[in-house]
Amino acid sequence: MEKDDPPAKAITLHDRLAGGGHDRRGFINAMMKLVASAAAARLLAGSVTANPAVAAMVAEDDKRLDARMVHWPGAAGHQLFGYMAIPKKHPRKPAAVLVLHDSRGLQADMKDVARRLAVAGFIGLALDVLAPQGGTPVDEERARQMIGALDLAEATADGVATINWLSRHRLLNRKVGVLGFGWGGTMADRLAVAAGPALSACVAYYGPPPPPAEAGKVKAGVMLHDASTGDGGDVGAAPWSDALRAAGVDVRRFDYPGTQHGFDNETLTARYDGAAAALSWGRTLAFFREKLA
Repeated sequence: MEKDDPPAKAITLHDRLAGGGHDRRGFINAMMKLVASAAAARLLAGSVTANPAVAAMVAEDDKRLDARMVHWPGAAGHQLFGYMAIPKKHPRKPAAVLVLHDSRGLQADMKDVARRLAVAGFIGLALDVLAPQGGTPVDEERARQMIGALDLAEATADGVATINWLSRHRLLNRKVGVLGFGWGGTMADRLAVAAGPALSACVAYYGPPPPPAEAGKVKAGVMLHDASTGDGGDVGAAPWSDALRAAGVDVRRFDYPGTQHGFDNETLTARYDGAAAALSWGRTLAFFREKLA
């Protein structure tokens, strides 16, 4: 996909919408400048947003798993909740991986990631970061607004509380990893800074990282998956990985040529790159198996 093609421009405009750079009306108006008609603009806009009709990689009723919503205490005493997937056949005490969603909130694709982790032998827990506000709404634009209004310090504290809850769980092996995408990739890096030795591994997909000065606080191994094109979402990735390396952190950074943010997500059909998705997922599982054993 060339960066000047209408689909590539549409992806850039959509990412600005997700980041607060447009409202919905402004997004559609910008689409109309790329194509000849309002109908074509709506079709183009639909092509760069998530398609929930795309089949999950691991079905909700997969017989290998036990998957359900669970609750646990947050940092300030409120309840958090999320979707936990547990393999029916697993090591006596498996490791856990906390899944952090993008700016759309907890959607079906992140639940599918939790199930994919469970098929690989981990406990996958997809947190709904909007739990203190009642949970992710059906309207994705409303979810983006709510996530944009979050107090990041409070959200980070809830993430740390979740990591600590998993690390103390008597049925688990005390090893915890975190896996984040987009907004969740940024939060994964924030948790690597904040959680200290309670976190053993962090994998972040294309999220703007913390300031390099924070790298010395990271105790977990870190893997970074970055898209090669987009609207600035990976700015700072190289300085962040360099700072982690200088701080003695085991950091592994990968770029995926010709990809957009969301290249791993099959529901984002205009962005999805099957080869890059498979390669990054294989690297992610190998990293977790190494760090969470």
